[in-house]
Amino acid sequence: MPITLPNDLPAYDILSNEGVMVMSPGRAATQDIRPLRIGLLNLMPKKIQTENQFARLIGATPLQIEFQLIRMSDHESRNTAADHLQSFYRRFCEVEETGEKFDGLIITGAPIEHLPFEAVTYWDELTRVFDWTQSHVHSTFGVCWGGMAMAWYFHRLEKHMLDRKAFGCFRHRNLAPSSPYLRGFSDDVLVPVSRWTEVRQDEVDAIPALKTLIASDQVGPCLLQDPGHRALYVFNHFEYDSTTLKDEYDRDAASGKPIDVPVNYYPDDDPSRTPTNRWRSHAHLLYGNWINEIYQTTPFDLNRIGEA
Repeated sequence: MPITLPNDLPAYDILSNEGVMVMSPGRAATQDIRPLRIGLLNLMPKKIQTENQFARLIGATPLQIEFQLIRMSDHESRNTAADHLQSFYRRFCEVEETGEKFDGLIITGAPIEHLPFEAVTYWDELTRVFDWTQSHVHSTFGVCWGGMAMAWYFHRLEKHMLDRKAFGCFRHRNLAPSSPYLRGFSDDVLVPVSRWTEVRQDEVDAIPALKTLIASDQVGPCLLQDPGHRALYVFNHFEYDSTTLKDEYDRDAASGKPIDVPVNYYPDDDPSRTPTNRWRSHAHLLYGNWINEIYQTTPFDLNRIGEA
């Protein structure tokens, strides 16, 4: 089954050319199927790149997905054209006012990790989003800063600044092979990492409501489950394209910023060589398992989401 996207959204042609099944809203309306409604609250500056990354993953499952793009109400992006935002995004306040419900919501990261959470300009509205998910979203997936923000809001799990950026591809251990979110995962997982902050395993372990599913000896917890809030928090980037770390490295190197070559990313750690994607299969597994778990547990009647 396909993912439903507007015909003129850039991701429509990109995913079609990659062989991902996509469908226009008009065509989807002719099918007698209740699609899963998945929202993407996109906090990243380069919104089109992020749309493509997540649409690629959630569009690869056998289920029909209705993909909704959402942004913060008053925060204006300087890196995405205004007409793109107006054409394809809805402000959260508009979504909130309608009372509509979602089977799943992805909350992305944002390049603001150096700030205390409460200093973020849209923090008050974001906390409204977190509260809203408890009655209007069946399952929420917080990614990188988005996951850290949710874990802080619901559990006061601290984020800590790092002396050096955690940057590269790091080995991770599968700590919960029986978890439905890790079906098909190997014991050893390579995951792209790009962050200046961390959460610490001993502090996670001190919160009984959280369970660590994937972790690294080098860069700490990666994937946490929060059953009480029907949420997952992933602090690393399964969704990254093959060249995302390269683009970050090239950008910072060209601007003269101090930047280390990303660990275990280029062949022989040589930036002149083309990086190889060694995490794509686990990325599809993780988001496919999340979509499948939503399908198995979400109410057929969306109005029942959030009922005790």
